[in-house]
Amino acid sequence: MRIAGAAKLVVVIAIFLLTFYVISQVFEIKMDANLGHIFARSALDAAARSTKPPRYKCGISKACPEKHFAFKMASGAANVVGPKICVEDNVLMSGVKNNVGRGINVALVNGKTGEPLDTKFFDMWGGDVAPFIEFLKSIQDGTIVLMGTYDDGATKLNDEARKLIAELGSTSIANLGFRDNWVFCGGKGIKTKSPFEQHIKNNKDTNKYEGWPEVVEMEGCIPQKQD
Repeated sequence: MRIAGAAKLVVVIAIFLLTFYVISQVFEIKMDANLGHIFARSALDAAARSTKPPRYKCGISKACPEKHFAFKMASGAANVVGPKICVEDNVLMSGVKNNVGRGINVALVNGKTGEPLDTKFFDMWGGDVAPFIEFLKSIQDGTIVLMGTYDDGATKLNDEARKLIAELGSTSIANLGFRDNWVFCGGKGIKTKSPFEQHIKNNKDTNKYEGWPEVVEMEGCIPQKQD
């Protein structure tokens, strides 16, 4: 009887050990599969991150060289969406910031540091051009000047205002008309005409919106002012 009982104990122990071994093998296989899945997923995530296109300041298409400031801007869309001006990844003016308005929107930036100095808009439909002229005259040498129209930026412009803007490097200001869309980046004390300017005429035959042309956008790299 004792021998039979011992034999049964041995069988029970053997079955237990066999069961434990089988379970451990299955668990190990599952662990290996899970680890393999985790490593594969990590490799795929790393590959996705490496192929994701880089983002440059203000969302421009390529990085600016050293000693240049990145900028991107857009005119207003009809009389619905205001203009947007971004410099060095800093949105200076936009409808979201609630600091844009009908007429000509202006942002001033320090030409040496890229720091924002001032933002203002001047109503060129129902307003007075005199405050705009005084503002233009007050801009200091070496200041970067960015301008964008919203709705109508030309009706109240006179020859004096146009001349002052032309001195900042604008070419198109002489022909800016009722409800034209226009964006411009120049500077006080500039010696040549600015390469940063876009202008679309208000033309009922080609307008994208009823009574207004399409939005104009522009991006680029502004050279830092050197001493």
